[in-house]
Amino acid sequence: MKWLTDSWYKPHPIRLILLPISMLYQLLIALRKLAYQCGLLKQHRLTVPVIIVGNITVGGTGKTPTVIWLATQLKQAGYKPGIISRGYGGHADSYPKAVRPNSDPRIVGDEPVIISQQTGCPMAVSPKRIEAAQYLIKEHQCDVIISDDGLQHYALARDIEIAVVDGIRGFGNHYCLPAGPLREPISRLRHVDFIITNGGTGHSNYAMTLNPGPVINVADNKVQQTLSDFGDQTVHTIAGIGHPERFFNYLRESGLNIEPHHFVDHHRFKAIDLHFNDKNPILMTEKDAIKCRAFATDDMWYIPIKASINNNLEQHILSKLVGRDHHG
Repeated sequence: MKWLTDSWYKPHPIRLILLPISMLYQLLIALRKLAYQCGLLKQHRLTVPVIIVGNITVGGTGKTPTVIWLATQLKQAGYKPGIISRGYGGHADSYPKAVRPNSDPRIVGDEPVIISQQTGCPMAVSPKRIEAAQYLIKEHQCDVIISDDGLQHYALARDIEIAVVDGIRGFGNHYCLPAGPLREPISRLRHVDFIITNGGTGHSNYAMTLNPGPVINVADNKVQQTLSDFGDQTVHTIAGIGHPERFFNYLRESGLNIEPHHFVDHHRFKAIDLHFNDKNPILMTEKDAIKCRAFATDDMWYIPIKASINNNLEQHILSKLVGRDHHG
């Protein structure tokens, strides 16, 4: 389906064929939202505040590093955050499912494992996010819930909405699915509390920078190198993420000679996927490394990233939380 996602960001006649379906889709999401507002569909409010970190486009915008950043800020402020996710790509035998740093990404999903490892916060996944949140409140006495994604999951009432926007790709052709990348119309952003722009020159008040860490060996994370150590050879680069070109371009701009290999978002890697019949090293994202550890060799490496956000966003979020009268 790469041809379809490419058509969202480049002129393509297929959008004219898909436009009637997009209009129907937009009507249905508007009716669904109205049903929640009118009480025809029930919205569940928890006993603690809920912060949604989501987006209005399909594909990677930087939600996961934003969730990790937010959880860290809340912990430093004295809160006990719990994190919930749908657990996309995972298939557990029952829900809600607790996520731990050593959880199997095939069961709970790849991004939840990264979040658990980097935050140390209680986390649970479930297609019914409300159940995951209630589990964390009951079992871990969490006093604020962060939802990884879920901007369109109106069954869960929320106190703060944070939208992450891809500052490089923007909103593509500005059409809703399937003619374009939008899950909801751009006007939806007028109703969120905070908009974070990831890269590029967005118009939001808050800009996110993704800062790469050292190059870490997938098989043994105690072994680390720098990107310059890979500068004298061709490097295989793999990415099964929402926007792989961001990763590939970073490596090119860092002076590496790369041979890129694209995989679909949340791809379940097998050892055969990384057999390239040469001895050149393989570089990947942390999200991909999580799924390659079981068969990792000493020529596989990953680059972790850490988000920083400007303009004292954490203080503005904390001020809104205090105003909700939930905490304490």
